[in-house]
Amino acid sequence: MQSCEGGREGGSRTPSPWVMRWADRLEAGALVLDLAAGGGRHSRHLLSRGCRVVAVDRETAGLADLAGRAGMEIVAADLEAGPWPLPGRTFDAIVVTNYLWRPLLPTLCAALAPGGLLVYETFAVGNERFGKPANPHFLLRTGELLELARAHGLTVLAYEHGEDAVPKPGIRQRIAALREAA
Repeated sequence: MQSCEGGREGGSRTPSPWVMRWADRLEAGALVLDLAAGGGRHSRHLLSRGCRVVAVDRETAGLADLAGRAGMEIVAADLEAGPWPLPGRTFDAIVVTNYLWRPLLPTLCAALAPGGLLVYETFAVGNERFGKPANPHFLLRTGELLELARAHGLTVLAYEHGEDAVPKPGIRQRIAALREAA
């Protein structure tokens, strides 16, 4: 996915501490969407915890070693130029890191099953002083993930916005939000 203007953690295999923290809440067998999965660092972590994973990215070469693995589905799709590749499907959790395509945000919220968990982490305004991404189209505004959760009836479990040093210096915004059970 290109919409992070080079902001992805270039090939890192270490899962985000934010994702690991919230993955602990998922039961074995949970169906998780890893959106803009890149090299699959979160897919691998979620699989190791017994989750079933659907990894979506425009480029899937970094996921090739996971192809055919039990509980793993790989979907090659350009999320910005094509239709939503998973119509009608819902997920127990959706994980997104270092990726922002605003037109997709309502679709992601709608794809959360009742009781589903949204775990989102990406760069925010102010990151431009650290390098890429610097384009405001790819940087969250202050409170933007809180607004998203509110607009879609999600309960915020945790929210952070600020400067990080790891994995590289930058300004990041994170949310973990829950769709209420039916």
